Amino acid sequence: MTALVLALAAGAVAGLSLGALGAGGSIATVPALIYLLGFTPAAATTASLVVVIVSSVTALVAHARAGAVRWRAGLAFAAAGLLPAAGAGALSARIPGTVLTLAFATLAALAGLRMPRRRELRGGGPVPGVRAAGAGAGLGAVTGFLGVGGGFLAVPALVTVLAVPMGAAVGTSLLVVTANALVALAARAYSAVHLDLTLLLPFLATAVLGAWDGRRLAAKVSEGTLRRVFGAVPLAVALAMCVAAVP
Repeated sequence: MTALVLALAAGAVAGLSLGALGAGGSIATVPALIYLLGFTPAAATTASLVVVIVSSVTALVAHARAGAVRWRAGLAFAAAGLLPAAGAGALSARIPGTVLTLAFATLAALAGLRMPRRRELRGGGPVPGVRAAGAGAGLGAVTGFLGVGGGFLAVPALVTVLAVPMGAAVGTSLLVVTANALVALAARAYSAVHLDLTLLLPFLATAVLGAWDGRRLAAKVSEGTLRRVFGAVPLAVALAMCVAAVP
C-alpha cells in the first residue's frame, strides 16, 4: 500500500468516528500519522489539530442542520478550556516524543475502554461555577497537549455537568472540540514543526467526507454497534504505541 492510499483510508476512519460519535477522530489520526505516514510525534499532534478542526466543523454543520447543537451550553463549556488549551499547546512542543507517545497511548486506552459502554447518563440540572469550569479547563488542556479533540470526554461532561440532553451532546461536543483545537493550534503556530502537506491534505479530504457521512451512519446503525467497532481501534492503538515507544 502506498503512503497516499494509507492516508486516504486512515482519514476516512477518523472522520467516520468523529461524525458518528462526536469522538475518536484524533485517537485514530495521531497514530496513523506517526506509524503509517512517518510523522514525528510533535508533527502528528499538530497535524491532528488541523484534521480535528476541519472535520469537526464539517460534522458540526451536519448536526446543527438537524437541530442537535446546544450553542449556549457548548460555548460556555468551551470558554473555560481556551486558556488551558493555549498553555498546553505551547508546552507540548517542548516535551520529548517518547513522553508524548506514552501519554497519548494512555489516553487511547481510556477512550477504548469508555467508548463501547452503553451510556446511561442523565443530567440533573446545570452545575454552575467551579465544577463546570474545571471540566471545561481539563478538556482544553488535553486538547492542547495531545492534539486530540477529546469528544469521548466532552460528551459525558456535557450531559452530567451542563445537563445537555444526550441527543444533543454529540453535536455540542463538536462545538467544544472545534474551539479548543483552534486555540491549541494557534499556540503551536510558531513552533518549528514540519507538516508534510502531500500526505496531510489527502488525509484531511477523506476525514471531511467521513465526518459528513458519519452523521448519516449514526442514523442507520445502533449506537452500541458503533461504539463497539470504534472502541476496539483505540485499544489496539494504545498497545501498539506502548510496544513501539519502549526500547
